Amino acid sequence: MEGRVTMKGLYFQQNSTNEEMTFLFQERENLPLTEDNFVKLQVKACALSQINTKLLTEMKMKKDFFPVGREIAGTVLDVGNKVSFFQPDDEVVGILPLDSEDPGLCEIVRVHEHYLVHKPEKVTWTEAAGTIRDGVRAYTALHYLSHLSPGKSVLIMDGASAFGTIAIQLAHHRGAKVISTACSLEDKQCLERLRPSIARVIDVSNGKVHVAESCLEETGGLGVDIVLDAGVRLYNKDDEPAVKLQLLPHKHDIITLLGVGGHWVTTEENLQLDPPDSHCLFLKGATVAFLNDEVWNLSNVQQGKYLSTYLKRCDGEALDWYF
Repeated sequence: MEGRVTMKGLYFQQNSTNEEMTFLFQERENLPLTEDNFVKLQVKACALSQINTKLLTEMKMKKDFFPVGREIAGTVLDVGNKVSFFQPDDEVVGILPLDSEDPGLCEIVRVHEHYLVHKPEKVTWTEAAGTIRDGVRAYTALHYLSHLSPGKSVLIMDGASAFGTIAIQLAHHRGAKVISTACSLEDKQCLERLRPSIARVIDVSNGKVHVAESCLEETGGLGVDIVLDAGVRLYNKDDEPAVKLQLLPHKHDIITLLGVGGHWVTTEENLQLDPPDSHCLFLKGATVAFLNDEVWNLSNVQQGKYLSTYLKRCDGEALDWYF
């Protein structure tokens, strides 16, 4: 039919045991834009993140084929008649929702306007697509879950990771004192080169440094105000699965180094706190918040707010060293 273009997109298919995935290209038609609030986008860059098959199962999302690639940046080609935030030729960036029918690894996609924001002029296509997911996670953790303010002390675990490097920049931007851990000599050297400089880089690669003691020493015994972990050990080393022994701090260490009124933001979805742990947090007046990687899917309107605020802070700021 005239006006329709056939193109290929990348999808994955799980086997019956959900243990293996098969990736394949499928031809799809670029259908005319019909939805009122949808935007047709020409993709300039797409980032590849780990596919959370467990979450897809928990949300009972059953499809024969799932699209691949969700963090995208590109140029607006066309908009629905109820779209209010964008117009053709706008440069935008966003995260496709879990139930998106279109893969980011495709020339053209259609997406609801609430999943997009304007791309700052000084941020390249690759930088926008490559940092948007961890940027939203870091901003959510620091701004919404822990209420970061100037002068606060922040411990960012595994600071040389993609999430950690962005969290460090955002924390410095708000005037916080940053402490971070390094899992290797290379990570330690990377963190020590950052400007503004980090107050203390704790090298945990040899397994001999006690994170809690280092943080208490750095804060004069008061403890840190905010902790962003990268996972924690829930049990003793003898009882912990081997996969969990990768230089992660024990949950008791986190509770020990947390200051009065502190905020612990955790990525450990199966965190278990015993009554003594809860009592210690109660005495400190501390809080525990969970950072869900897909939190922006819970509300597409709120996601747009997160994305735009994060990107405004990135516009013109130094992200160059990260790339």
